[in-house]
Amino acid sequence: MRVRIIGTDLPGSGGRLPGVQLGVQHRDTVVDALPADAPSVTFELEVTVVATADGLDFRGPSVHGRRGERFLYLVWIRPNAEGTPKMFRRAKLQLAPVVPLLPPTVSDADGRIVIGSLALTDAKGEPVCASVRPPAISWQLG
Repeated sequence: MRVRIIGTDLPGSGGRLPGVQLGVQHRDTVVDALPADAPSVTFELEVTVVATADGLDFRGPSVHGRRGERFLYLVWIRPNAEGTPKMFRRAKLQLAPVVPLLPPTVSDADGRIVIGSLALTDAKGEPVCASVRPPAISWQLG
């Protein structure tokens, strides 16, 4: 299935976080990094849905965590003194709330698009981090 993450309300507007970018963690690498001062960001990921004895599970290079606790990482990066991008925060987008949206069989999940929408600035005006669950993220079938 495809997962589309749509982030709005980025914390870098007005030059507040110069050089900061947001990307997706793909295994141990940050990919598709976009500027934190954009009006919005969209990431597209491929996630494999598999059937297990406990129900549906998620797999793929962008999926992290143990079975039943799977998530996607959004990674905040900024250049260090040498100009090399370094992670300084991560947000865990929990995938458990996606399961009830999916059809009960894996073959019916193929070709589906699941959309997660979230604001990326927290109540203190900082980049969203830590574990992100509804209502902080809204999941729906596309």
